[in-house]
Amino acid sequence: MTKQYTAIVLGATGLVGKALVNQLCQDDRYERITCLVRAPLSKADYHDPLNKLHPLVINFDELQDYQGYFSVDHVYCCLGTTIKKAGSRKAFRRVDFEFVHVSAQLARAQRAKSFVWISSLGANAKSKNFYLRVKGEVENAILTMPQLNNAAAVRPPLLDGKRKETRRGESIALKILRFLSPVMKGALAKYIPVPPHQVANQMIGLQVF
Repeated sequence: MTKQYTAIVLGATGLVGKALVNQLCQDDRYERITCLVRAPLSKADYHDPLNKLHPLVINFDELQDYQGYFSVDHVYCCLGTTIKKAGSRKAFRRVDFEFVHVSAQLARAQRAKSFVWISSLGANAKSKNFYLRVKGEVENAILTMPQLNNAAAVRPPLLDGKRKETRRGESIALKILRFLSPVMKGALAKYIPVPPHQVANQMIGLQVF
């Protein structure tokens, strides 16, 4: 009998998170997918005919209290926000650094087979851009963490998908990049926006089966 895998997903309601959960639900290798969420999932957003999906509403400020749920094969972390949405740089860092870092620590404590999370193209702990600097800092913190099995970061460019909230700057950038994408070759190709399902597929490909 082929081994069946279990996974936990943090950030299941975001663009990549939704795409990821739907792909996991269709993946015959997985038998159970636990989602830690802030609010109940909308069933309309997920196709789960085999009832693999098990959402759990939690307080992420007390994430460490849910350590037992990280006793799975694969941990997927899709957590992320924006400074505007978070309300301050401190609140942004709380989500994009602290919650992601704690998730990695819990994966290590429960000896998950692998930990994959979403970073960003251009992530650099020495960047002058606050967003990219935080992304780089969490990469450094996780990738140098001892005894964490198979940690890998996905570094997507701008996501080309429909969000519930309006991000005016992102929308303008997307329009420009979509227009320019046919001529973005060579080193510029990495800046072409990608659909969420492509990032989700890459995350699954980085897990250890």
